[in-house]
Amino acid sequence: MSKFQDIKQAAYLANMQLPELGLVLFTFGNASAVDRENGVFAIKPSGVPYVDLRPEDMVVVDFDNNTVEGTKRPSSDTKTHAVLYKHWENIGGIVHTHSTYATAWAQTQQDIPIFGTTHADHLTVDVPCAPVMSDEMIKGDYEYQAGFQILNAFQDKGLSPEEVEMVLVANHAPFSWGKTAEKAVYNSAVLEELARMAYLTRQIRPDAPRLKDALIEKHYERKHGANAYYGQE
Repeated sequence: MSKFQDIKQAAYLANMQLPELGLVLFTFGNASAVDRENGVFAIKPSGVPYVDLRPEDMVVVDFDNNTVEGTKRPSSDTKTHAVLYKHWENIGGIVHTHSTYATAWAQTQQDIPIFGTTHADHLTVDVPCAPVMSDEMIKGDYEYQAGFQILNAFQDKGLSPEEVEMVLVANHAPFSWGKTAEKAVYNSAVLEELARMAYLTRQIRPDAPRLKDALIEKHYERKHGANAYYGQE
């Protein structure tokens, strides 16, 4: 049995949830799970339909994009995952999709505004959209630079990846992450729903106001604050 069986299984289960949740079509998207102790992560192989995936198909890669275990070519987005794992040491899983509403917002090059309490249950800020990549970055090592496109956006906006676990990449699509691959999938599904709600809000009222600060604080703190009381102990 592979010494990386645990992360291969975690990555496999995360990937299989994506079509179940309606977040991917065909071979779109990918999920990965990290092993910090060994400095590697397991990720979906490139271009393999979800229905054909098996846990043993997951490719194990190090943070410098070298394949450590696996016979298949890893996802084309592997370098982006590697950059995020290398620079954000507290994340344990990453998901990338082309889910409809989140991708539509990414294509507008806009943040997703915080309009309601559903958004505030998860974030106290708009969902950030990383700016359009420069021509130099596009013509260079594209997927590697996409990781820095995200890192730079968080640095410029003063955001923490532990507090904001999702991003849009302008003209591309969403990425999400979390302490585990399972949480990264959850955040991907939440992001898609927030994007859908925000789109509908704008359709109903184009000048809809941002959620007031008191409600943002209340809804976020009741779930995530020191005195949180949502759910069971």
